[in-house]
Amino acid sequence: MRKDERKASEPKGVYRVRNWREYNTGLISRGDVTMWIDESVLVPVSEAGPARRGRPRVYSDAVIQMLLGLKQVFHLPLRALQGFALSLHKLAYPGLPVPNYSTLSRRAQTLKVVLPTQRPDAPLHLVIDSTGLKVYGEGEWKVRKHGYSKRRTWRKVHLAMDANTGQICAALMTHQDEGDGEVLPDLLDQIPADVVIDTIGGDGAYDTRPCHAQIAARSAIPSIPPREGAKPWPDSTPGAAWRNAAIDAIGRSSRREWKLATGYHRRSLAETLMYRLKVLTGPCLWARETGSQATEVSIRAGVLNRMTALARPQSVRIA
Repeated sequence: MRKDERKASEPKGVYRVRNWREYNTGLISRGDVTMWIDESVLVPVSEAGPARRGRPRVYSDAVIQMLLGLKQVFHLPLRALQGFALSLHKLAYPGLPVPNYSTLSRRAQTLKVVLPTQRPDAPLHLVIDSTGLKVYGEGEWKVRKHGYSKRRTWRKVHLAMDANTGQICAALMTHQDEGDGEVLPDLLDQIPADVVIDTIGGDGAYDTRPCHAQIAARSAIPSIPPREGAKPWPDSTPGAAWRNAAIDAIGRSSRREWKLATGYHRRSLAETLMYRLKVLTGPCLWARETGSQATEVSIRAGVLNRMTALARPQSVRIA
């Protein structure tokens, strides 16, 4: 199609931040290092059994997670992280346990990260998407000049965010060949069963029978567009009633009108989340071990949650 025959795009919307004073104050507070120290981690280091020479010390998961969070915030290597923690121990927190950098590296491979999330009063409106983080490979200049090489490797990151609060409720890292729809059950398993989920939104990659079955099991409403040329499912299939109604609505009008009527475009908040993830925490993973990479992804999600709790704009469209 010729360029002058293409359909004209709509003008870009104009938005205004309603809470600029509070948002600006929150952005400044993100640089306050005192907020990253919690009293719960200032506990004595326990010994693994009877004390004897050569027995390693045991550090709590809260200490390891806090230090790895500082590593992501300040972009510190493990040795520099140990030095940073020693300075905190010396200057302000004499009760802060400081593990060795090798201990941090070893514990990161099996650490169970607890996402710091705000428990909402209203049911969750989950928006789910995935992105890629590079493990190692060439920079942009080399790729533009000579192309990609076989050593380029990356991991796939799946995130589920509450559209009402901006908090990441579930985070998962998989191999780059893993499909989006295949990991939806694992993401939903990270959300406690007593948390009410109202809507689960995603793109066409989640338009599968297993995904709709998982959504129906959580008593949630899907916000997933049927794929192009989709056919109705039998009534006995979980989620068939909603999906068949969506197919009929798209057939009567258009896919665009259906998305506007159902509020599907709230899923774009997941795209913004992926952008914030890469800008604030970096587009590459530091770790090389698979377990440490999964821990790093969860740590980054927790860092974003704390930043979102401090500062989140309330923007409204004015034109």
